[in-house]
Amino acid sequence: MVNQIPRDVPENSTIDDVLLMIDAKPPYAVAINYQFVPKTQHADEILRDGDEMEVIAPVTGG
Repeated sequence: MVNQIPRDVPENSTIDDVLLMIDAKPPYAVAINYQFVPKTQHADEILRDGDEMEVIAPVTGG
């Protein structure tokens, strides 16, 4: 699941791979199974079957 949408991703895909797949534009934060993952770990964090990934963009306003 990516942003609550079921997606098929190749085995051993990393967070960076999925961000490229969905054409995510920075700035954003990423959470896997409701745990934020630092950007420095995006290239190394391999997703597993059943993981839920959320790409969260900042919101401004008052």
